[in-house]
Amino acid sequence: MQLAFTLFKYFPFGGLQRDFLRIALACQARGHAVRVYTLSWQGDVPAGFEVVKAPVKALSNHRRYEKFAEWVRQDLAARPADRLVGFNKMPGLDVYYCADPCYEDKARTLRNPMYRLSGRYRHFAAYERAVFAPQARTEILMISAVQQALYVKHYTTPPARLHLLPPGIAPDRRAPANAAEIRASFRREFHLGDGDLLLAQIGSGFKTKGLDRSLKALAALPAPLKERTRLIAIGQDDPKPFVSMTRSLGLGDKVRILKGRDDIPRFLLGADLLIHPAYNENTGTVLLEAVVAGLPVLTTAACGYAHYIEEAGAGRVVPLPFDQAGFNALLAGMLADDDARRKWRASGLAWTETADIFSLPERAADIILGT
Repeated sequence: MQLAFTLFKYFPFGGLQRDFLRIALACQARGHAVRVYTLSWQGDVPAGFEVVKAPVKALSNHRRYEKFAEWVRQDLAARPADRLVGFNKMPGLDVYYCADPCYEDKARTLRNPMYRLSGRYRHFAAYERAVFAPQARTEILMISAVQQALYVKHYTTPPARLHLLPPGIAPDRRAPANAAEIRASFRREFHLGDGDLLLAQIGSGFKTKGLDRSLKALAALPAPLKERTRLIAIGQDDPKPFVSMTRSLGLGDKVRILKGRDDIPRFLLGADLLIHPAYNENTGTVLLEAVVAGLPVLTTAACGYAHYIEEAGAGRVVPLPFDQAGFNALLAGMLADDDARRKWRASGLAWTETADIFSLPERAADIILGT
């Protein structure tokens, strides 16, 4: 079949983008042709992919997305595809991969009622309704049971169109046989001694991921613990506000903020704790990436995958509503307790052996090709 995928923006280090690529490659591996419609593409194009950049411009994002959807519709009319698979909400999709939280719920719970009079709201609400309304025909690939319940609440979407997928952790995140050697080499490279502790925070969108909370917690550590603890944050975002915050908290050279990169497994093996105090997150794939690498996790219940940390016994989950002082105390306790971190590591690795957390691309391809 000829498959068409739509994705507003592709860059190599986004969670949604990685999911898209692995699903598209799984479809291609079964002998199907892949065409991708996008507004921008950063990075290499996989062999055999046809990437089509829609030449549309507008002053606002939502107007640009409207023009993009219309341009794609017209191109498909001239060059039909057997399936149209969207990774952003828009009309006319055969299949939608739902990595975003329910927009309608956010508009009604987090915004002033006047917000719903705006053109931005009308656009995103209409595009969400085009996918989730009871009369729509789009099959929906869900990755969060919590968000699935919210969509059903607002749209009464028929259950038969909602397909809850398992997590899709990349196999290269698993701790390899030479994990100890990789860890030792990594720590030499970053000048970490045997008594030093490294916090890793990984994910694009530093504000949403709660990097400010991590910096405050690092600054609040007891002096002896703070002296031997460092933080490396990695992601595609503007680091300037957080560099400024680092200075104002007196953290100096204890914090490094790096751009997105493709050697994340080394950081997962080299760190002592993954810190991920997100304000909100549909899933939080990096939480499970840490577990399969043997890295204990400290996260918030705002992440859709936080429950896996508790199931695996691989760390701690901060309840909601978030309390910074409580978070600070948890971080200090986890860093001070070497034995507990060893137990969380062993428990997470043991859980990984039987958990269904790797099959998302294949299950998604099954549904895309079977619709």
